[in-house]
Amino acid sequence: MLDYSVAITHTPVEVSDELFAALRANFNEAQMVELTAAIAWENYRARFNHAFGVEAQGFSDGAYCPLPERTGQAHALQKE
Repeated sequence: MLDYSVAITHTPVEVSDELFAALRANFNEAQMVELTAAIAWENYRARFNHAFGVEAQGFSDGAYCPLPERTGQAHALQKE
């Protein structure tokens, strides 16, 4: 999947038949569409932010994303 991400990030986009076939062995058509859309969206955001000089806001300085505290019904169900 990482090789696919790199391949569709380059300009021009060049995805080999072998790479696409390897992904299709593990993902159906709908999953491939979702995967490609997610990668394309992140590329769009990165290029958009770069064009406007938007820099990192420090959210990943700790190299992880903390999970919010569990409350309410979801928390109660987990304890059971």
